Amino acid sequence: EDTSETPLQRVLWATQEVASPVTSGIAIIAIVFLPLLTLQGLEGKLFAPVALTIVFALAASLLLALSVIPVLASFLLKQGAHTDPWLLRRAQGLYTPLLDRALARPKIVYATAGVLMLAAVGVYPLIGKTFMPTMDEGDILVQLEKLPSISLEESVAQDMRVQAALLRQVPEIKRIVGRAGADELGLDPMSLNDTDTFLVLKPQAEWRRPDKEWLTDEIRKILDGFHGIAYNFTQPIDMRVSEMLTGSRGDVAIKIFGPDLATLNRLAGEIFNVVGKVPGASDVYTQQNAGVQYLQAEVDRNAAARFGLSADDIAMLLRTQLEGEVIGTIQQQGRRVPLQLRGPAGLRES
Repeated sequence: EDTSETPLQRVLWATQEVASPVTSGIAIIAIVFLPLLTLQGLEGKLFAPVALTIVFALAASLLLALSVIPVLASFLLKQGAHTDPWLLRRAQGLYTPLLDRALARPKIVYATAGVLMLAAVGVYPLIGKTFMPTMDEGDILVQLEKLPSISLEESVAQDMRVQAALLRQVPEIKRIVGRAGADELGLDPMSLNDTDTFLVLKPQAEWRRPDKEWLTDEIRKILDGFHGIAYNFTQPIDMRVSEMLTGSRGDVAIKIFGPDLATLNRLAGEIFNVVGKVPGASDVYTQQNAGVQYLQAEVDRNAAARFGLSADDIAMLLRTQLEGEVIGTIQQQGRRVPLQLRGPAGLRES
């Protein structure tokens, strides 16, 4: 050991010695995370920020390791006899003979590495290709869509017939909870012809076959017997995630935009026929827009003005009659219940 060297010179020599392997190691780790930046959809939103954070943290740690840490080491480390820790000595005692044998037999090392690589290639087809597999939430959510011109009473009646058939023919279903149309808060806008049917399942130990795909096929056979009803299988959380990402409730959604509703329906039917023939596509359906009826009210502004009303006032009155308006709050058994003013049921459901 050259005692004429200053601590700073020793630290500089040590830094130059480890700079190349440290940089290579950090670069390898950073390269592993770079493919995460190419992910799209939900996976990209979740893992791309994580990958960027790790890469930036590694880059910052490398910068500190080559600049700040050597300077601090020159001030903090004291001169003295160097002794390797016992764990390092034990590891070197095992590693050094193995390294010497590997260097003495390079052909065997290359052959072993080649066999392991071929084994990895052979196992690759058995590995799942989905980066984020769909979580099994236990229960099944079936979304039913009827004709848009259907009334609320008929929609509920069809839902009851579907639920009765499922409970009668599928013993794996414990109970069914259905919701037709939108809720009162308006947080989940849906038409009266749309129904979310939640199928609460029994434990798999009580199933005829402990296979959820088989159970879904059995339910699909029953739903095919109800004509005029389009259906889609999903799960409660999976449905919400799909709605937030794409605005639709399916894994893959094709959207068509245009001013002519008839043309849109025709194109949707053509796309439906094409997608239905794609291998692997299941539960393909198109949103039913045909048969939608609208009531358009035109305000006679002159007649309304004679009563001191504007078009906005009349629109608000119609909205109150149909949708209702909260005019206050009442206390009922310690609970605050909103008081809503709206038209009679016959007018609202007409």
